[in-house]
Amino acid sequence: MAQSQTGALRVAVTGPNGAPLAGATVVIKSPDSLSPKTATTDAEGRVRVGGLDPSTNYTVTISAGGYSNFSADHVAVVSGKDLSVGYALAAEGNTIEEVVITGRSLAAVDVTSATVGTTLTLQTVESLPTGRNYQSYLQLVPGVKPSSGGNPSSRSGVNYSDVGGAIGSSSDNLYYLDGVDVTDPVTGTFGANFNSEIIQEQQVIVGGVPAEYAGGSGLVSRVVTKSGSNEWHGSVNYYLQNDSLVAKDKHSTSGGYKTYDTAFTLGGPIIKDKLWVFGSYQKKHREDEVLNATTGATIRNVSRNEKYAFFKGTWQITDNDRLTGTFFNDPTKLSGQRDATILNNRDYSRKQGGDNYKVDYTHTWNDLRVNAYAFKHKSELTDIAVDSTIRDNVTFRTTAQSTLQQRSLGGRGINFEEHRDRKEYGLNFEYFLDTKLGTHTFKGGYVNTDNTYFQTDSVPGGVTYASIDKQYLGTTYGQYIGSGWTARAIASTDTAGFILPALNASASAKALLDTNGNGSISQTELNALVFNSTAGNPYGNVNVYRSVRAADAPYTVSSKGETLYLQDTWTIDRLTVNAGLRAEKWRHFASDGSRIAKFDWDIAPRVSTTYDVFGNGRTKVFAYVGRYYDPIRNDMSDFAGALTGPVNNEQIRVGNEWITFRTRGPGDAQFAPSTKTPYTDEFMIGASTTIGSSIGFSATVTRRISKDIMEDYDLTLYSNPNATAADGAPVDPDDGVTPVPGIAFPGSPLYLPYSYFGFSSAPTTNYVIGTLAGGKREYTGYEFVLTKYKTTNWFGQLSYTHNKAYGNSNSDGNADFQGDWLALDPRAPNIWGRQAGNIKHQVKAYGSYDFPFGLQVSSVFNWNSGSYYTPADVVSSRYLPPMGDVRPVGGINDTYVLPGFVGSGKNPSYYTLDARLKYVQKLPVGEAEFFLDVFNILDKQSPTGVVANRAGSGQYGFEQANGWVSSRRAYLGVRYSF
Repeated sequence: MAQSQTGALRVAVTGPNGAPLAGATVVIKSPDSLSPKTATTDAEGRVRVGGLDPSTNYTVTISAGGYSNFSADHVAVVSGKDLSVGYALAAEGNTIEEVVITGRSLAAVDVTSATVGTTLTLQTVESLPTGRNYQSYLQLVPGVKPSSGGNPSSRSGVNYSDVGGAIGSSSDNLYYLDGVDVTDPVTGTFGANFNSEIIQEQQVIVGGVPAEYAGGSGLVSRVVTKSGSNEWHGSVNYYLQNDSLVAKDKHSTSGGYKTYDTAFTLGGPIIKDKLWVFGSYQKKHREDEVLNATTGATIRNVSRNEKYAFFKGTWQITDNDRLTGTFFNDPTKLSGQRDATILNNRDYSRKQGGDNYKVDYTHTWNDLRVNAYAFKHKSELTDIAVDSTIRDNVTFRTTAQSTLQQRSLGGRGINFEEHRDRKEYGLNFEYFLDTKLGTHTFKGGYVNTDNTYFQTDSVPGGVTYASIDKQYLGTTYGQYIGSGWTARAIASTDTAGFILPALNASASAKALLDTNGNGSISQTELNALVFNSTAGNPYGNVNVYRSVRAADAPYTVSSKGETLYLQDTWTIDRLTVNAGLRAEKWRHFASDGSRIAKFDWDIAPRVSTTYDVFGNGRTKVFAYVGRYYDPIRNDMSDFAGALTGPVNNEQIRVGNEWITFRTRGPGDAQFAPSTKTPYTDEFMIGASTTIGSSIGFSATVTRRISKDIMEDYDLTLYSNPNATAADGAPVDPDDGVTPVPGIAFPGSPLYLPYSYFGFSSAPTTNYVIGTLAGGKREYTGYEFVLTKYKTTNWFGQLSYTHNKAYGNSNSDGNADFQGDWLALDPRAPNIWGRQAGNIKHQVKAYGSYDFPFGLQVSSVFNWNSGSYYTPADVVSSRYLPPMGDVRPVGGINDTYVLPGFVGSGKNPSYYTLDARLKYVQKLPVGEAEFFLDVFNILDKQSPTGVVANRAGSGQYGFEQANGWVSSRRAYLGVRYSF
């Protein structure tokens, strides 16, 4: 969704006696903006000036008959905000006195908005020790959780994935560049990279999101880029890091590395006051020596090369017409992965990135601004396995103390090429209306989005295995699906729905397993199946499971969306009400072009009230209530829409043959007609104030509830209308005693009729994508932020965030085991608990001080109390809470989750302390800057995480540390700018 890339100032002018000064002329201009603005104060001495480009170096000039002219510099304008400033003019000939109502800097309060967020200027981020990318800058924002991959969770954003038990990455954020969405439409993570030195402003919104923004349970990152100026300015820089600047790694996670990062920028006028250009090119290179985490020996060397280009042209055609064209790209190549937990035989190279284009036109009619734009985003992701041998994930008993090398034989098992592209166009407007009943700022817009996802892949050797080690020859099926293994490829829930029907359809399987001769294989007879074959196994292990690639086929799926929004910010005296509606409509299309899902207009109301407590623009209290929808992404278009894609046959070894029990590929899944769009409701109250001219304090309390969570269902478990109580709590027919897993039946607590999914009869696919019955997440957060904005020689911030998150589902736009396993149903026992990945307490602080001789000293401190996790057993790469023996609950037999496990583990607390020294040397032309960043200056390599897998990872045991703060490392840089 394109958003306003401009801000506004609300200027109040008084005479020396404090009376409002009507008819004063206000001129606002900046060297960063092509369009200076002139306005006249009203009878109350006030005027709102909109359409201002974001910058921190505006000059406000005020003139009025009988009064001395006045000029204030370093006035800040923030996109999407109405900041308040006020001045008192002295009578002509007298000393001019400036009365700053809310501060000349970013300390100014927007008393018309309940939006909560942080504005990061280039001046701020370049004064602090941070990574040189916009993803790293997010870590400066209060409440944003640690993330090694650049997609951090914020507030109620999910920070955990069952797949691999990963903590520290969220798919709930939105990333915008110059008003257009560059979020990856498949993964929900950031979808583009660029040189951080092109950033004019990065605004990070974490709550109270108005209707003009998509919003979500995570954060909204909005970057506005530079546009040039009336003078030619540029820079060239070089940063480096190598082994001599890095302390010894105490935990054998890295054997050292070296990097360099060089870039240039250049911007200026082609025609002064008319046509500006700005460009940048950045090249980044990194080489890593990856160590064996157990022995400390070098296992490989890998490199990463990134090239980021950017160009922007801004043409101020007339005072009221502006045309902007932008291009940027981010091609990146990785020779391998630097993660020490990835073995050489499972390593892979990667190629990613693509080209992006945007054209933007704006016309202004007095108080009405209209903007139209078109955007094209192209992104490639290609992974190629380094080892092309057949993959075999080998299972051991947890007591065997097997290593990761023993568990991971053969190559990665997959090569793929993906293209994740977006085309978008939109129209939006902003209209300011001043009436006797207050002022109104109307905003509205329409956006049309077309996402396409192309994939082609191959399986080296045409097959992947999941075997058990040869020492376990003679293991039975019943033993295999029980607990006590390092991992399993077959879940107990697969038995009734897929494996027994497949075996009962096989004459050879019946001949081997139907020992009582009744013509049907029972659960007990299946449990007695002996895995005693190693024939054809690529590494001589015991055959249990394999997936055979039956056909390769490239395919493309897509989704098309439309968005409408309309909002009004109504200010009357001290009170502001912002009321808006956002409507979103999405359709998903299969690889054959057919429509597979339609989500009609979802209406998201958002309302806030803000009150200027003292009427001076310095202090506000606010409240907000609103809904954020989370549209289903293209990974689900892929799941349900790959009708012409690859085919995989899942097989189980029975005697001397492999029997296919499930085919994955075309027809694997479909969208249920009743599927709803997931959403989060937010309720928030808060207050903020300005202390003096440059200190701000804010406090917020946030409550969020997420519902209509999406999952895939196996309807053979949930929706059989002919099932009876005997099917819910069956016993093995051979002994008449042993309980075996059952299915939901009409009248049982977990039963969902076909009508719940919008069907009148059983669908023909293996799975159905639907709304997770009973799925819910709840979040309550408290946040306090004290900020000293830079007005002289220092700035800083201190924040505390308290997060409380509970729920019964980690599903977050992906298909997982909930819906496929009754024991994991959100309504089943012991599922509700702490949300894995949540961090209860966070403290952040940063500060920077400028000495008069050109030296700047700064530091960043982060502490957190440690993330929660669930001690888990691994099934099909999913980290699932431990389960007990088969028992009935509500008349349904299953291996229900044991009490006290969900969210019961907690990773260690830790802190980081980073520092920067910067020295500026003025030159006859321009200046030179010298940087020294020291990360983890105390070299405190504290543990950050432990192994959640109760069987251990193969490198570390259960609850042993497996992640640490990186060792102390220095980063040197120099930049020349003019």
